[in-house]
Amino acid sequence: MKKFVIIALGLLTASALTANAAEKKEKKPLTDDQKKVMKEITEKYDANKNGKLEPDEREKISDDDKKKMKDAGLPGVGGKKKVK
Repeated sequence: MKKFVIIALGLLTASALTANAAEKKEKKPLTDDQKKVMKEITEKYDANKNGKLEPDEREKISDDDKKKMKDAGLPGVGGKKKVK
């Protein structure tokens, strides 16, 4: 009986974790305004011109541009600060 309870509990836990992980993978598509703002920011700060903002390039985004991104509702604005 104990084995059955432990196995059932393990299966329930695994399925809950799997369902939670699947929900997190869904991304909302960007609106036209968000795409426009992201394009402007990328063109302005993409120093190596690879079409992506690397961490060192993101650090150089001005407060005004960060506000513009936040106002547009772009995810990941602000990010984590490096601890030195």
